[in-house]
Amino acid sequence: MSIDSNITESGRRVAAITGGGSGIGEATAHRLSADGFDVAILDIDSMRAESVARSVTDFGGSTLAIQVDVTSSESVNSAFAAIHSWRKGPDVLVNSAGIINIAAVTECSLADFRNVMEVNVTGTFLCAQRAAQGMIEQRYGRIINLASISAERAGVGRVAYSASKGAVASLTRQLAMELGAYGITANSVAPGPIKTAMTREHYTPETTQALESMIPVRRLGNVDEIAHAIAFLSSEGASYVNGIMLAVDGGYLAAGVNVTGKVHG
Repeated sequence: MSIDSNITESGRRVAAITGGGSGIGEATAHRLSADGFDVAILDIDSMRAESVARSVTDFGGSTLAIQVDVTSSESVNSAFAAIHSWRKGPDVLVNSAGIINIAAVTECSLADFRNVMEVNVTGTFLCAQRAAQGMIEQRYGRIINLASISAERAGVGRVAYSASKGAVASLTRQLAMELGAYGITANSVAPGPIKTAMTREHYTPETTQALESMIPVRRLGNVDEIAHAIAFLSSEGASYVNGIMLAVDGGYLAAGVNVTGKVHG
């Protein structure tokens, strides 16, 4: 599904966002469109992708909604062929598609573990690999993968999720090393506790209170704050930023003991 605006300018850069139908992906689609990108919104849920595509046109850009299964190389190849036929590139790839499974290490099934790894790691790899082929030809590209603070800090019940996000961070460094010579940067963003549809069911009032007590800014983040970080890494201003994992977490990873004697922040 293509939705074009009459004021779309030729020469606008093209961004492709997986998981663009909701959450961080949706917020990123709005942010990058406002920054002057034409945006391809890829999601396994075609109706969500189309809904976001319609809303993004409010910023005056062009959008393309594509149904994709990021775990399938055939589906990924078809999606990127559609993007190339529609515009070019993409110039920017944001790998935001991801799932979470909560289960103790002794209870996580092999099927659930594999499913999380397939979507979060294999999906990121397939999309990055396919996008990089076009980026190499044009000698320009930005790849931004969604890691997580779970790549650095363990959490009860997150054996599959933490393993997958650690792999995404490592994969990103590998992409940065191999693609940098072609004018392509690869970075990851590591959200802290963020209020999204995916996390809402896991953030009970008790969980939220416990998390906020460990975050220096004393609150959970929101999807727009992650989208702004992604927009920076997508920009010309980030041309010398390569291979990093940017934590957007209110200081969670930096924090240690938050009470010392009678001093309390």
